[in-house]
Amino acid sequence: MGRRTVLLVAALLVAALGTVAVFLYAQNAKTQAAAGQDLVKVLVAKSAISAGTTGADASANGTFQETTVRATDVAPGALSDVTPIAGLVATIPIFPGQQIISQQWGTEAATSGLTFPAGTVAMSVQLGDPQRVAGFVSPGSTIAIMASGTDTKSQQPFTRTLLADVPVVAVGPTTVVSKTTNTTNDGGQATNTEQIPTAILTLGVTQAQAEKIVFAQQGGELYLVLMNKDSKVQAGSAGVTGDNLFR
Repeated sequence: MGRRTVLLVAALLVAALGTVAVFLYAQNAKTQAAAGQDLVKVLVAKSAISAGTTGADASANGTFQETTVRATDVAPGALSDVTPIAGLVATIPIFPGQQIISQQWGTEAATSGLTFPAGTVAMSVQLGDPQRVAGFVSPGSTIAIMASGTDTKSQQPFTRTLLADVPVVAVGPTTVVSKTTNTTNDGGQATNTEQIPTAILTLGVTQAQAEKIVFAQQGGELYLVLMNKDSKVQAGSAGVTGDNLFR
C-alpha cells in the first residue's frame, strides 16, 4: 500500500470519527434541551392563603389550582397533589401565583407568621424582576447575593458575590413601581419614566449577613442568583472591576 493511500485512508477515518463525534454531541445537546422543556404539573395558590390555614381547608375553598410549568421552572419541594399537606397548616402567608411547596407547611403556624432557620433573623429586600431572576425565586429557594457599586476608597466600580447559600423565607406579591431617570443628550436634559415590576423577598440570614446586605444596598444594587444543589458559588471572591473585566 502506497504512502498516499495510507494518508488517504487515515484522513477518511479522521473525518468519519469527527462526523460521529459531532452527531453524538448534537444528540446529547438535543436530549438535554428536551429534558429542560418537559412539562410538569404543580399546585399554585389561586388566592392568598393565611398562615394557620390547613391544607384541607385551602383545598375545600378552591384555593389551589393545578398548572403546568417547565421542569426547569419547578420550585424545590413543589407539590402536585394536596394529600401530603391536607393535615398540615400553612406556616407562612402564601400569595397568589406562588407554587405550593412542602416547606410552607407544618404542624403549626409560627407566631410571627414566618419560619426561618434557627440562629438567623428574617429580613426583607425589595427588588425588580431582573434583580430577582425574573421572578423565579420562591419560598424555599436558595440564592446567592451579588453586590454592584463603587468602592469608597478607590472610587472604582465593582461587582462581587456578597453571600451564598441564603434561604428564601417568603416572597410577596409583585407590584409595579415608577422609576424616573434623567439623561443628557444632544437635545439637552431628558426624563424617562419606567414601570418596573418589583417584589419584597424575605431572607433568613445571620446578624452579620443582614448588616452586609443593608450596607451593600445603601451603596449600590443587589442581584440575586438562584442556586441548586449542584451550584458552585464562592462569596468574598475578588469579583470584577474595570481592571480585570476582560482578563
